[in-house]
Amino acid sequence: MPVAECSRLHRPPDTVRENLRARISAATTTLALAVAFFIPIVGTAAEEADRPNIVFVLADNLGYGDIGCFGSKKHRTPHLDRMAAEGARLTSFYSTAPVCTPSRASFLTGCYPRRVSLHVDVNGIPVLRAVSSRGLNPDEITIAEILRQRGYATACVGKWHLGDQPPFLPRKHGFDEFFGLPYSEDMTEKPATKIAAARGPLPLVEGETVIEAPVDRNTLTARFTSRAIDFIEKNKSRPFFLYLPHTMPGSTLTSFASDDFRGKSNNGTYGDAVEELDWSIGQVLDALKSNGLDEKTLVIWSSDNGAIWRQSTANENIKAGRDEEHGLGNNRPMVGWAYSTDEGGMRMPFVARWPGKIPPGTTSDELTTAMDLMPTLAGLAGAKVPTDRVIDGKNIWPLLTGEADAKSPTEVFFYYFLTQLQALRSGKWKLYLPLDHKWEKFNGDGAAAELRLVDLVIDPQEKNNVAADHPDVVERLLGYAEKARADLGDINRPGSGQRPAGHYPDPRPMWLSETAEPNGTRPQ
Repeated sequence: MPVAECSRLHRPPDTVRENLRARISAATTTLALAVAFFIPIVGTAAEEADRPNIVFVLADNLGYGDIGCFGSKKHRTPHLDRMAAEGARLTSFYSTAPVCTPSRASFLTGCYPRRVSLHVDVNGIPVLRAVSSRGLNPDEITIAEILRQRGYATACVGKWHLGDQPPFLPRKHGFDEFFGLPYSEDMTEKPATKIAAARGPLPLVEGETVIEAPVDRNTLTARFTSRAIDFIEKNKSRPFFLYLPHTMPGSTLTSFASDDFRGKSNNGTYGDAVEELDWSIGQVLDALKSNGLDEKTLVIWSSDNGAIWRQSTANENIKAGRDEEHGLGNNRPMVGWAYSTDEGGMRMPFVARWPGKIPPGTTSDELTTAMDLMPTLAGLAGAKVPTDRVIDGKNIWPLLTGEADAKSPTEVFFYYFLTQLQALRSGKWKLYLPLDHKWEKFNGDGAAAELRLVDLVIDPQEKNNVAADHPDVVERLLGYAEKARADLGDINRPGSGQRPAGHYPDPRPMWLSETAEPNGTRPQ
């Protein structure tokens, strides 16, 4: 992609007067640039004190009911349970997609995946493949960029999955540092196919350089935790934003965990991975406390989408919940799995803690979404969200602080599966749209679906269709659906409010010996 370059003077002025004028002009320009740059980031001492450090931790494919404070009886998660007791739980918090690339785009940009055109890869599949020509457009503005403008140190440690080509990697999107995987842990070495380029061994990346391949997946949670703590300690004297998107429990049949956790849970390798994730957040919280940052830091913990259905040769054991080797994720009390617009696919556990700011034991069941984090965090940092584009998220700080009578600022939320609008929620009501062909698999397979209206407050398992009893609600929600189709689009219908994804015309694999150059190209 083209990179702007500053013009340079090739010869000095011919006279002393011209030289003096040039110096004055340069000094004036430098001063103007300095003022323009520092106005957003310099504030009073009181403003500095109120500007929190932010740690945002994201699990991969972890279900609503997989941690103790959200009902798990299998997994030991004492650190998350303590975090919830000392902070807030949001019990109707939604990912914007039942799969990882689109949901991660929303967390960072505050927009629906279709808004930024990352709801599918170029081949129509729901996540970006390795060596894809598509990625998060450099013209989009992420929360990392907003916070960096406010003087924050920023780091992404973990799974990125928003493009593995030079213009799309984290340091092109507001992060000072990146240490992690460019995509999912299941995208290991594979030869080329008709729709995908060959990919090398799973790479561990520092900045834009592959430093290890293949990486030992059992070590990832521990290594990401160690790097996260290093970042905290290195930046304890200034505001920082740490984005810690873990790779676990992950997308593979067998989850991965270090020696200290492997074989120690009551739920196979899946449980081992979950309990190591809990250990990880405990280490982060301890690091904040030991560095005197406990009351200066907002910590948020969630998941990108629900637990997936893990196939196994022992199908009868899986159906009975007895897959002892691999373990099962738990989306209960919601129904359905990841990769679906059922509640189990998209309603996420959400815990936030900031001593002195978020009252202990706060709980809200108001509708909130992944898109709300960007405007909420921007507001806490004293920044404004961009006004030159649509940002779908809303500031939900009053809900996190338990403000009396605080209500959801979101009037309606849309559930998309790939390119298809399948459902929407407004208040307590969820409407499944009538569809001649409801996509249920990544290749578009599926059967017809009837119109269904569910009251999620009294029926979170979505058992009862009450559409006939509430025709006024159905009519109102159908009107919202048509507005979404016009704005965000639907199958074979582009939306007027969609923005283009990033495109890189010559995608190449990330190999151990390759390094991305500063201008965004790779050595030939």
